[in-house]
Amino acid sequence: MASQIPIPERAGAERVGIRTISLEAPWQWLAKGWSDVWTAPLISLGYGLMFFAVSVLLTIGMFSFAWAAVVPAAAAGFMLVGPILAMGLYEVSRRHEAGQQVVFADALRALKGSSGQVRFAGVVLAILLLVWMRVATLLFALFFGTEYPPFIEFTQQLLMTPEGVGLLVLGTAIGAVFAFIVFATSAISIPMLLDRDIDFISAALASFEAVRRNWAAMLLWAWIIAVLMAVGIATFYIGLIVVFPLIGHATWHAYRAIVQ
Repeated sequence: MASQIPIPERAGAERVGIRTISLEAPWQWLAKGWSDVWTAPLISLGYGLMFFAVSVLLTIGMFSFAWAAVVPAAAAGFMLVGPILAMGLYEVSRRHEAGQQVVFADALRALKGSSGQVRFAGVVLAILLLVWMRVATLLFALFFGTEYPPFIEFTQQLLMTPEGVGLLVLGTAIGAVFAFIVFATSAISIPMLLDRDIDFISAALASFEAVRRNWAAMLLWAWIIAVLMAVGIATFYIGLIVVFPLIGHATWHAYRAIVQ
C-alpha cells in the first residue's frame, strides 16, 4: 500500500508514491548493495578508497594542527554529508539496474552533480555539518576549556573523568539529533534527485513521509548505517573502503523499494 504526497508545481515534477515496507526490507537492501559492490568491484572499492584517502589526509591535518581532540566530532560529522558524497554510488546502482555499462567516470560525474538541486542539497548538508562542528567545539569548551589536549590524553579524560563522561553523553545525544534530522531528510531524497526531476525541498518532504510511514524499518536502517560507519571509522577508516560503497549502493535500493 502506498500514500502519495503532493509535490509543488515544477517542470517534470510528479506525485511521489510512498510504499509501506516490511521490517526485513533493510536487510534486503543491504544484500542488493553487497551484490552491486561486487558487480563492479573496481568502481565501488575505488570509490571507497578515494574517501578512505580523504579521511586519512583530513585526520593527519587535524593532528598536525593539534586539533586531535576534534577528530571524533569530525568523524561523526562525516555521516552528515555522507548521503551527498555517495551520489556516485547511486549512479552506479542505477546503471546496473537499467542494464547499462558503467565506468568510474560516471560515478565521478554524478558526484560532481549536474543538477542545481543536487548542489543545493549539498549546501544544506554542508551547513548542517558546520553547525554540528560549531556545537561540538562549544561543548568541548564547556567541559574542557579552549585548549585541545593530545589525543591519547583526551581519550583518557573522555572515558575516565566526570567532565569527559558528561561531554560524551551530551555530545552523543545532540549528535543523534543532528543525525536523525539528516537521515530523515536524505534517506531517499538524494537518490531521488538523481532519478527524477524534482526539487530538494519536495524530495526531503517525501523522505520525511517515508520515515514516518515506515518508522520501524527506517530506524533499523539508520541503526545499520550507524553501526557499519562506526566499524569503518574504528578500523582507522580502512573499513570505509567497503562499508561506504555498501551503504551507498544499499541506499539506492532503499529508495527504489520505498518510492513508486
